[in-house]
Amino acid sequence: MAVTTPAPRVLADVLPRSITRDVLLVIGGAAFVGIAAQIAIPLPFTPVPLTGQTFAVLLAGAALGSIRGILSMLLYSVAGLVGVPWFAAGASGFAMPSFGYILGFIVAAGLVGFLAERGWTRTVLDTALAMVLGNVIIYGVGVTWLKFSLATSWASALEMGMTPFLLGDALKIALAAGLFPLVWSQLVRRDLAPPRRKAKAAADSVDLTDGVTTSVAETNDEKSTTD
Repeated sequence: MAVTTPAPRVLADVLPRSITRDVLLVIGGAAFVGIAAQIAIPLPFTPVPLTGQTFAVLLAGAALGSIRGILSMLLYSVAGLVGVPWFAAGASGFAMPSFGYILGFIVAAGLVGFLAERGWTRTVLDTALAMVLGNVIIYGVGVTWLKFSLATSWASALEMGMTPFLLGDALKIALAAGLFPLVWSQLVRRDLAPPRRKAKAAADSVDLTDGVTTSVAETNDEKSTTD
């Protein structure tokens, strides 16, 4: 049986594999979102500020992968709930109309990370689609929380919690759609990551429990040798 180093499925996998790496990545992802949340512009017609949070969440999910992305957003959420002032504009706790977006971050990071692990950040179109789906999750949870928190209509919740941010989100998605394929192409050029087709084949065959890849041919060869 041949033991090989798993091919990078997300950008974070390029770093040397260890538990310490994963812990630091989870903490770093949460801190990244917390810092982005401080870039906040209050809007007079909505309790939801314009921030860099959503963009940071999607970038973190795509770069870290599903499990680390979820854990990172869970850390961000729980730390904010117990008093760390790193929600939008230095807020903490859950007594705010925009808390639903923070819950949506957890699901969105997991979904985008899941898609990234399957090669969805290797091309412009796939990256854009992954980011759009992540945004849909965030808006779905966030707007729903906003509606019931303010006891308002769905139309009003959409006007306050989604419509003002669509243009900015489109620009962020375009930026991410250009950034990730560019980074991957540079990694492939430097032999730090396999081309897209080989990466997909490796992702399909890798044993996620221990990182051991075993081909059918190799297994048959071993059996014939022992016989």
